[in-house]
Formats: sequence, C-alpha cells, structure tokens
Amino acid sequence: MVNVGVNGFGRIGRLATRPAFESGKMTIVAINDPFIDLNFMVYMFQYDSTHGKFNSTVKAKNGKLVINGKPITIFQERDPTNIKWGNAGAQYIVEYTVSSPPWRRLGLT
Repeated sequence: MVNVGVNGFGRIGRLATRPAFESGKMTIVAINDPFIDLNFMVYMFQYDSTHGKFNSTVKAKNGKLVINGKPITIFQERDPTNIKWGNAGAQYIVEYTVSSPPWRRLGLT
C-alpha cells in the first residue's frame, strides 16, 4: 500500500482522490489546500456537481477529513514546501494545483 499526500483539493484533486478509495492500492494520508476549509471539503467531496455524489461516508472529525472511516490530515499552507508531509505518513505527493505549479517553484519560468 502506498501512502499519498494530495496538494490541491479543487475539482481535479477531488476527482483523483475518489479512485484511491475505490482501488485499495493507495491511501490518501494528507491533503493540502489553503483556499478550502475542512467543512467545505466535506461538502464538495460528498456532492460533486460534475462527478456526482460520493456514495460512502465523508465527514470532518477532530480537524481531519474522514473518508470511509480513514482520517486524512489537512493542511492549509500556501507554500507546500513548508509541509512536513512525511510526518503525516506520505511517501509520495501528487500536485493538483495551478496556483503553485512545480516548474515555478523550481525557477523554470
């Protein structure tokens, strides 16, 4: 099982997170999105206007997003390099933002 952190929980981040819970091949352990609060994350994941309703449990509990009973650490950091992803258990980070593209952080633009 691979533990994954998600940077960006807009439409694409939510769409990419759904199959993680269906495949059983990866675990989402952390999500970073500085523009969305936890309660709105719950609502948007549960009731996506394009991809439909997520037919399982989604809730906020103790400051974490809980999907199918699995707690996910939430960060709201504008600069994802400040996050200690490993402390949340992430082995890999997937990037789903346009506000912080990796090529910009690497000085390639």
